[in-house]
Amino acid sequence: MKKALSILGSTGSIGTSTLKIVSQFEDRFSVKALAGHTNIDKLAKQIEQFKPEIAVVKDRKYAENLKKKLPLTFTSALKILHGRKGYTTAATLEGVDMVVGAMVGAAGLLPILAAIESGKEVALANKETLVMAGELVMSKVKAKGVKLLPIDSEHSAIFQCLNGNRRQDLERILLTASGGPFRMLPKKAFEKVTPKDALNHPNWNMGNKITIDSATLMNKGLEVIEARWLFDVPHEKIKVVVHPQSIVHSMVAYKDGSIMAQMGIPDMKGAISYALTYPERLTLGQPFPDFNAIAALTFEAPDVSRFPCLQLAFEACALGGTMPSVLNAANEVAVEAFLADLIPFTVISQVIHDIMESHNYIKTPDLNDILAADQWTRGQAKLWISEFGVSSL
Repeated sequence: MKKALSILGSTGSIGTSTLKIVSQFEDRFSVKALAGHTNIDKLAKQIEQFKPEIAVVKDRKYAENLKKKLPLTFTSALKILHGRKGYTTAATLEGVDMVVGAMVGAAGLLPILAAIESGKEVALANKETLVMAGELVMSKVKAKGVKLLPIDSEHSAIFQCLNGNRRQDLERILLTASGGPFRMLPKKAFEKVTPKDALNHPNWNMGNKITIDSATLMNKGLEVIEARWLFDVPHEKIKVVVHPQSIVHSMVAYKDGSIMAQMGIPDMKGAISYALTYPERLTLGQPFPDFNAIAALTFEAPDVSRFPCLQLAFEACALGGTMPSVLNAANEVAVEAFLADLIPFTVISQVIHDIMESHNYIKTPDLNDILAADQWTRGQAKLWISEFGVSSL
């Protein structure tokens, strides 16, 4: 029997890789819902290939444009939805076995919560879901008795290294980071970094936002918070290790001094397929790392003086409550501003720091508190950036 999928974020890098796996194993999977955002050209091609029951886009305008791009034979059988209600419908669609949460940013939280509430299995790539509301989401997962399986390569690696071992023997989690494109760049040179420079990742092919987060090491900071909730480990037991080759995807250390590592080439399809078919592994035809050619695997500590976003994420994780939501929202706004050439690269962390400093965080928030903190932060961050532009003239 085929596993029916709903893919939220189907036009992004994770969604695209997921659909490549579906194409490779047509006897194993079917696609009932595809939710994109604004890339309707790509979404239209996906619809024609995978023939879902519903498709979701950002708003009504994009829905109308998508309909025009599809042959009548498709539009007569396809429901085209839009906005928050559309994404929630895709996440809770009857007959769907697993929801792939591959949306980028805070927009993924409510659809993923809806999927869990409706009893769906979730393969999660949207780290912001756990960054913003980790305690709430994981308590809901437990209450509903559903599986939440990680797609992030680092969290998939940790998940695999924990399998078959006693949790009480866990000593620490070692999250690996490539170091991004500026690992060796002197601090004084950061002021001249352009969006084009920051989007040139040495190892991974990712979307723009995640690639910038990798350049600032915020992506690793968000992963620390995600790991804290996904594996129920205090932040003190999570360490970040820079590993430029991106072959060791992460490690788990045990109290007897043993360390287990999961390795593979830097390609997301392995982590995605493991989440889709756990505990089974698919024959993907992926190459193994060529260790003779690599010659050496190296590791080093992250430099938080050059990459302060990582330290800010640890601070937000330690405080908890609404602070991680503030961290995430301020970062999203700052990254968008950097990509639009409104602020320099070095100002991204400054925006986040200042907004976190001005936030009166709530220690035990409910969902409304979390969403309110997110919205407050976006307003404050946009105001900060607009005033920075004026003061820079």
